[in-house]
Amino acid sequence: MTKLILPPGPRSVPLFGNLFAFRKDPLDFLSICAQEYGDISHFRIANVNAYLLSDPDFIEYVLVRNSANFIKGRVFRSNHLLLGNGLLTSEGDFWRRQRRLAQPAFHREQVNTYAKIITTCAGQMISTWKDGDIHDIYQDMKRLALEIITRILFDVDINNESDTVGRALKVVWQEFTARIQNGLLIPEQLPTLGNIRYQRAVRQLDRIVFKIIQERRNLGRDGNDCLSILLAAQDTDGSQMTDKQLRDEVMTLFIAGHESTALALTWTWYLLAQDPSVVSQLSNEVDGVPRSRPLEMDDLPQLRFTERVVKEAMRLYPPVWAIPRQSLNDCEIGGYKIPAGTSLTISQWVMHRDPRYFPEPDKFKPERWENDLEKRLPSFVYFPFGGGSRHCIAYSLAMVEAVLIIAMLAKNFDFTLLAGHRVEPFPSITLYPRYGLKARIRRKR
Repeated sequence: MTKLILPPGPRSVPLFGNLFAFRKDPLDFLSICAQEYGDISHFRIANVNAYLLSDPDFIEYVLVRNSANFIKGRVFRSNHLLLGNGLLTSEGDFWRRQRRLAQPAFHREQVNTYAKIITTCAGQMISTWKDGDIHDIYQDMKRLALEIITRILFDVDINNESDTVGRALKVVWQEFTARIQNGLLIPEQLPTLGNIRYQRAVRQLDRIVFKIIQERRNLGRDGNDCLSILLAAQDTDGSQMTDKQLRDEVMTLFIAGHESTALALTWTWYLLAQDPSVVSQLSNEVDGVPRSRPLEMDDLPQLRFTERVVKEAMRLYPPVWAIPRQSLNDCEIGGYKIPAGTSLTISQWVMHRDPRYFPEPDKFKPERWENDLEKRLPSFVYFPFGGGSRHCIAYSLAMVEAVLIIAMLAKNFDFTLLAGHRVEPFPSITLYPRYGLKARIRRKR
């Protein structure tokens, strides 16, 4: 047998590999791998061989040109209880069918109808904020994004269940985080304390989602919300989604749709609060929109700088910081054999801060997005919403939501980070601030 030649990478220790270095700081660990060992590097988490890909051509090979050979990573597949067989976890022909059925819910015309929900919910939140108050911006953005995604998905108000939903989601994310930290995946079926709490939280979310689906079926009415569109969707053979399929898709959109948006908003405010010159430019732009009325979808063409601010924030702090894949069959990348079953990591955190593509990569510079920079960059240098056929289905909605909310808040408030409060990015499934984001708000006159 020919010995497998591995790409270069950090030294590992027997039995554990690079587990401890990875657990200590995944972002720094992956950044060092890319900087010191090149565009394809090797590391080991316990007995699992993993390759980090840091070249846009290698990433395109995995996500586009040979995507059929790569499935989702073990972390996503191990969370079947929550995510089921939704768009985030399903594969092959079933995924293509579900994507085709769900796509109409996120066409441009449909996103236009969601904009009113976004501005209404944001306006209601703004009306409750008082001058001089201290807020945890991360928690505020999560509550706002949760309310928005609930109304977009279901066209219902779940205020009477909001506490239950909030507690259940907190448990779910805590368990996701624990699994990432450990680097070792514990089967969902094992009766550990964490699994028991996780299973109880999923049951609570299931009860609420299945109840809404059943009530909508019983009413038999059409609507412009996402669930109505999914209920009415038919495949070419006339088949429709079962309640279980609806649950899986709705749960995926519910979980991913509010968390990633909340994080994009949170990190944007974190960066803005440290850069008065950018805040000044942002204020000049949003003040050009009349304050006598709420912002609208038609205002987006006037909010180009706001859009650049959001893009730059997602470059520096991408809500999804890494994409895991696993090879189904042997292949070759960068001159190295990739055996079947190999874990591959593609990191937005690493690529978005690559100095080959972004001069002064650690600096917050929204102006870098002028003159269509995104179109001039190689594919898979900047990809906060993933890429290839599995590009985030709600990409356009997420951008509309982030730009409108940032503009509305900037039009009404200034933010000052609370002195002494520690802000630290923590990489779980998403990249969130470990200790929140505490800030004092000042209402603009």
